[in-house]
Order: sequence, then C-alpha cells, then structure tokens
Amino acid sequence: MPLSGTEIVIQIESVSKRFGDFEALKGVSLDVASGERVVVCGPSGSGKSTLIRCINGLERHEAGTITVDGITLDHSADSLKAIKVKVGMVFQQFNLFPHLTVLENLTLGPIRARGMAKEDADALAMRYLERVRIPEQADKYPSKLSGGQQQRVAIARSLCMEPSIMLFDEPTSALDPEMINEVLDVMTELATSGMTMICVTHETGFARKVADKMVFMDQGEIVETGDPETFFTNPESQRCRDFLDKILHH
Repeated sequence: MPLSGTEIVIQIESVSKRFGDFEALKGVSLDVASGERVVVCGPSGSGKSTLIRCINGLERHEAGTITVDGITLDHSADSLKAIKVKVGMVFQQFNLFPHLTVLENLTLGPIRARGMAKEDADALAMRYLERVRIPEQADKYPSKLSGGQQQRVAIARSLCMEPSIMLFDEPTSALDPEMINEVLDVMTELATSGMTMICVTHETGFARKVADKMVFMDQGEIVETGDPETFFTNPESQRCRDFLDKILHH
C-alpha cells in the first residue's frame, strides 16, 4: 500500500467515457502514488484499456478529471505534450517502425521530441537495450526479432523518453506462451527500480509478485481494489470471485 506522505502522481476522479451508446467508463476514481505498482484486471470490455488510454490522452474522457504529476489533462496541446513526456506506454501490439532498425526505433523519440544529439541518443538507446537484455539486436530490423524481443524493444523505446510513469496495456497477450516470461521479467525488473506502473494484465504470477495494489474492473466500473494477497485469496465481491475462478483455473 502507498506509504503515508507518499505523493499521489495519478489522480482519477469520477471519469466517464462513452463510445456511442456504450458506456466504457462509469465514474471511475483511482489514486496512484509515486512508485506504486498497480495491476488492473477484469473481463474483456470492462474498461481497463480505456482507462489507461485516458490517462495518457489517447482517449478523451468526457466527464471527471485526470491529473498526472500535477498536470490536469484537459486535452489542450500543452497538457497532452506535457503528459507524453512523463508517461510511457506499451501496447499489445509492438507498433515498431518496420523500416527502421531497433536502434533507430529507439532514438527517434529522443532526437525528435527531446532534441538530443544522435550520439547521445544512441548511447541512451544502448543503455536501455542492455536493460531489456537485447543489446545485440540493435542493428536488426523488427521483422527479424521474435515477438518477445519486439515487445522488449517497445519497452526500451518507451524508457528512452525517460518517463516517470509507465502504462502497460496487456503487453503479453499477443505473445506465444514461451515468450511471455521474458517480457514479464523485464517488467518485474522495472517495478523493483521504483517506477510508477499501471499494468493491465491477467498474468497472476506477475501480479502477485509485483503489484502493490490490485484493481478489478467490470462493466466500466472499479468493483474492488486491494493488496494482492487479500485480492487473490479472499476477494470481497462475487463478480471478482467469478473472474478469478476463470483465470486461475482455466
């Protein structure tokens, strides 16, 4: 649990979001403290991805407020730009540029968005490729890498922007089973380094090991939050119990 006196870096208050007639988020509120690791789970269509896409401005919330590190996300160009600097995002799909090498994929952001010199950007990129344990892949094109390696490149690319907060949207769901752990290992290492993280994932082993707080969403609402131990062994709501039964015993 966040320590008392820990600064709240993400504040979500009564946030709602619709897609046509579908209410994806219904007045969701959540606080995330600096360095806190939050794992969000729930059935598909429960609003998990929409929630984290709202946090970095990819989706526009219609009601409520989202504040990230003191910046209120009001969808002005300035607020979006400021939040992009602080928040890194890793998706299901790797979204790497196929015509650029791994190194070029990583240096694009620092050179363009941060005005970094190429040598400095290269050095930074190599540092993060070391961190995700694939420095030897720097000169390859994404198509030559496995899915697990591509996802680790995507994580390194986000880290090259040196964000203070990382969001993960089911980062292992598009991967073959044997590649999932190599990505989770990198995420676990990040978590132990004190990075503020929100991960949407059903990887229960990872959640038990890494999360400070579990959040269960269903039908656009946060139904339950708690520490992992209580959450997995003694969930309060029937909806959460049913969901855990499905994922733990499938």
